[in-house]
Amino acid sequence: MKKFLLVFVSVFTLTFSAKAQTNDGFESILLAADDAEKLVGAYINPAMTGLIYGMNNGWYHTAKVHKLFGFDISIGLNASIVPSSDEIFRFADLGLTNVTSTSQTAATVAGPNSLEAPVTFSGTIQGQAVTATFNMPGGVKDDLPLNAVPTPAVQFTMGLPWKIDGMVRLVPKVGSDNVKGSLLGLGVKKEITSWFGPMEKTPLHVSLLAAFTSMTVDYDIQAESTIPGSNQKAEFDLNSYTIEAIASLNFPFINIFGGFGYNGGSSDLSMSGTYQLEYNTGLPAPNDTLTETVVDPVDLSFNASGFKTTLGARISLGFFKIFGSYTIQEYNTLNAGIAFSFR
Repeated sequence: MKKFLLVFVSVFTLTFSAKAQTNDGFESILLAADDAEKLVGAYINPAMTGLIYGMNNGWYHTAKVHKLFGFDISIGLNASIVPSSDEIFRFADLGLTNVTSTSQTAATVAGPNSLEAPVTFSGTIQGQAVTATFNMPGGVKDDLPLNAVPTPAVQFTMGLPWKIDGMVRLVPKVGSDNVKGSLLGLGVKKEITSWFGPMEKTPLHVSLLAAFTSMTVDYDIQAESTIPGSNQKAEFDLNSYTIEAIASLNFPFINIFGGFGYNGGSSDLSMSGTYQLEYNTGLPAPNDTLTETVVDPVDLSFNASGFKTTLGARISLGFFKIFGSYTIQEYNTLNAGIAFSFR
């Protein structure tokens, strides 16, 4: 189970450190001063949106609930496909005040790896007119299959009284020395086939589902930072929810399932610690540079929500199941995995 959370953790790490080997590093965006949060938000937004939609996916592969205390363990992966329109952003759309670029656009985290737009900051720091130049980092498009944000779906489901399935996704804090994450997801599926009278005797099953997921990730920027400072960290918190009506046609070897509902969530990203930013004054040495120390420079929130429609299929080989589905929503999402199901 830990390995599957690491899939998500790796996305978070890519977001911050895939470009750390360049001369600038992701944290160099802080040189944009009051415009830094706008640039960080525009760059990272597709990853945050993709994670919200991905974590809401893969909660079911049938509408039929287990018998009392029957259970299954499913292991799957969601891939939220980033639309091409979210692979880049326009500087002119951000309302920047002190930042200019010779390029009209820059890559988001989901954009081309090679697109590193040059940026110039011109403003006043500590009463002194200063400038600074840096490159917006390219994206990680070439590192993500299908240009999709992957999220894990490792889940335990148990049959409870009153034709209810209880579902849990639980991963304790795991990761490497630089990045660690944890996850908790809770869901409930209530079968309502009996509400429709004779339909209970057919292969068709109908259920209602509600689920909630919370995830946290901590990343140690200090380990690879190109900017002097102390206690440099990035912290990510995600809360997502989904409410769906689902149905399935269950046959001995195969079942077809689908659902319609509403999902959404929010994520918060903060960069904390101290960062010593160096600006050019244009004055003769030794006054040619000015150092500005900023503390806890970024605190951003992201939101995503919308209707979703899912269609999928599951093959049953005794207690062993193979399933896959496709969800149409703002970021269309693929889900595939296996399950071990009993009763």
